[in-house]
Amino acid sequence: VQLQASGGGLVQPGGSLRLSCAASGRAVSNSDMAWFRKAPGDERVFVAGIRRSRGATYNADLVKGRFAISRDNAKNTIYLQMNRLIPEDTAVYYCAAATGNLITSSMRSVGSYDYWGQGTQVTVSS
Repeated sequence: VQLQASGGGLVQPGGSLRLSCAASGRAVSNSDMAWFRKAPGDERVFVAGIRRSRGATYNADLVKGRFAISRDNAKNTIYLQMNRLIPEDTAVYYCAAATGNLITSSMRSVGSYDYWGQGTQVTVSS
């Protein structure tokens, strides 16, 4: 299984970006998947997750109302739409996939995921 993250870059505060995570070797519709981020000096933290099958989504409190996770089964890709970006959103963003069926609380845990993308840098600065 390989996950290829893309779409990061430099954006001004208040701007938007859309991250993509293309999967190969496993269908995104059959996987609980998520985005995490890691800022310098911090641990990797949960940003948003999407369940297999019905596609229920979950967001971290810090990004609620600004970020949205989605997926395109035909393209075997998940996305993270990021709006109203702030400097505190600056981080390397990682997509992740789990092979098991996670309980809701486990979706926020780094250790629940078996596969990780390489990360894409998002920098929010004027």
